[in-house]
Amino acid sequence: MRRSLVLAPVLAAAAMLLTAPAAEARQQPIVIRNVSVIPMDREEVLQGQTVVVRDGSIVAMGENVPAPDGATVVDGTGRFLMPGLAEMHAHVAGAEMNARILPLFALHGITTVRGMLGAPQHLVLRDSLAAGHVLGPRLVTSGPSFSGAGLTPEAAAQRVRDQHAAGYDLLKIHPGLTRATFDAMASAAGAVGLRFSGHVPLDVGLDRAIEARYETIDHLDGFMEALLPPGAPVGRSDGGWFGLNLVPYVDMGGLPGIVARVRAAGIAMVPTQTLMEFFANDMTGDELAAREDYAYWVPGQVEQWRQQKNARLASADTPPSGQRARYNEIRREMIRVMHDAGVAILLGSDAPQVWNVPGFSTHRELAEYVAAGLTPYQALRTGTTAIAEHLGEVGSSGVVRPGARADLVLLDANPLEDIGNTLRIHGVIVNGRWIGPSERQRLLDGLRTR
Repeated sequence: MRRSLVLAPVLAAAAMLLTAPAAEARQQPIVIRNVSVIPMDREEVLQGQTVVVRDGSIVAMGENVPAPDGATVVDGTGRFLMPGLAEMHAHVAGAEMNARILPLFALHGITTVRGMLGAPQHLVLRDSLAAGHVLGPRLVTSGPSFSGAGLTPEAAAQRVRDQHAAGYDLLKIHPGLTRATFDAMASAAGAVGLRFSGHVPLDVGLDRAIEARYETIDHLDGFMEALLPPGAPVGRSDGGWFGLNLVPYVDMGGLPGIVARVRAAGIAMVPTQTLMEFFANDMTGDELAAREDYAYWVPGQVEQWRQQKNARLASADTPPSGQRARYNEIRREMIRVMHDAGVAILLGSDAPQVWNVPGFSTHRELAEYVAAGLTPYQALRTGTTAIAEHLGEVGSSGVVRPGARADLVLLDANPLEDIGNTLRIHGVIVNGRWIGPSERQRLLDGLRTR
């Protein structure tokens, strides 16, 4: 059972910053008329639909559905209604940063996020978001991460029990764990029925990660190291940034066997490919910082990212351009092969990590999956129905149908024809609250930093 926590002053400040008339607006019926619905439980467009939302749920949908009295009526003619997206590797923070992070997600149609570096205040935030007191996506949160060689097996096992008692949704694994500490953590997690996700520590390795049945492996961590053939002139510890230094040596012939084991273990992947793309590509920090995304992020942090990228490109220790390009080609091949083999790919970009602005980066991640070889529909599944399946919410989230959560995005163009159309947002329904184009623009304007 999750414990109810007393709302801390720091989160009260966040609520003041983020609260719009969310709870009241959630009670108003919303009707979207004459809209093309992309239900996402099948690859189909349902024309001329009327969708009725009340109290946070879709209560009716069809061609001739009457509007309830007092409803807010939205004209959906020429527009496309799809489920809200989920970001399965995100980070929420404290009150000041969350006043930017949470609405940026919501206003870009990201209606569920999995926080992958939890803290006690996030348990309170999770409840406030669910109740509609704060504008933002539904939150699934890990506890504070398991990381570092200094964590003993006994302390790790106790931390598992403490996080389970506190009510966190999952455990987060960071690099640095010893094999003994990881094994103690995994054993304790199994005993209390709590799953774990995240990085694959070097001392653990992908073989043990698969055996331990991670819930998700994030960043495709550990795969490059696992693809090193026997006798390679480098070792797993030489990999650098998620195995970038290993590109000249990996044997892709070993990938199908690894993928078969991943699928048999039921482990899902959260690739965060856009994070790797920005790290490894040839774009300068100046070119990246000029993009529209970064007009909505903290200027000092954008400047830091700009300087870091320029310094990395100029460094003699940085692998050559061709190797960096091949790195992202390999990762895209991994995504395609795993998807085609039946491994669940779950949408996640690691926002707000380096160059990944909340909301914007999730849509870029979708484009990365299409670039890897998925169709637009398959890419959209990674952020809708695939996540509903993963969370045990089939039919109640990630779809447009009566009885499902009213987390919806109204688009001005069909994303099944061009995945870039997911950013052509007319309005969003977040936890049953309609945010139309004028209010959405007003809120976005308030978040601009330049």
